[in-house]
Amino acid sequence: MPIVDRDDAHVITHSLAKHTLSSLRSVDTDQVAFRDGLVELGRLCGFEIIDGMMDTEYVSITTPLAETTGEVVKGLDQVVIVTVLRAATPFVEGLLQAFPHAPQGVISAGRDEEAGMDESGEFPITVDYVKLPDIDAEDTVIVADPMLATGSTMVAVLDEVLAKGSPERLVVLSAVCAPPGLVRVDEAYPAADVLTVSIDERLDDDGYIVPGVGDAGDRAFGT
Repeated sequence: MPIVDRDDAHVITHSLAKHTLSSLRSVDTDQVAFRDGLVELGRLCGFEIIDGMMDTEYVSITTPLAETTGEVVKGLDQVVIVTVLRAATPFVEGLLQAFPHAPQGVISAGRDEEAGMDESGEFPITVDYVKLPDIDAEDTVIVADPMLATGSTMVAVLDEVLAKGSPERLVVLSAVCAPPGLVRVDEAYPAADVLTVSIDERLDDDGYIVPGVGDAGDRAFGT
């Protein structure tokens, strides 16, 4: 199956998604190729969400020649996408190819690198900007951030999202996750479905995912 359950996360096993992630991991991948890779991975993840996490229903269709029955995806017009700035910008660009009509929200949140991780493995998080559309009880909300490391940023983002409304389904979408981040999100929001292409080995002493892809924002934007 393209999506398999692995403890605290659902993992996309699509061959092209794994191929694209391998390119993103490489130190030889330049800025333009890295951004293009994030766009492509977002697109693939979007289609995997549709295929593996959304239901279909049968409908009556009138073709130019006859009446027939077709199968359509339920809830495509009830998807909300939230971008976690800044690294998720190209990631969401690809995701929108699967959900072109989805309302979009933006949250700028980041960890205090100078403060570092505390003894529990968390960072202080600053939320600088929040702009979210209405969230209804029938919605599927996809919160996109390419890296789920300690989970500190994601939990702060989910606090903001769920203060806006309670959706039917909440999906945390990341290219790469680390086990501590998965545990933290599951403890804070057990109803959230974490979807990723890879669960990596560990975090280093600075809270970065190993092997990871490096700093996705810096690599995507050349900073």
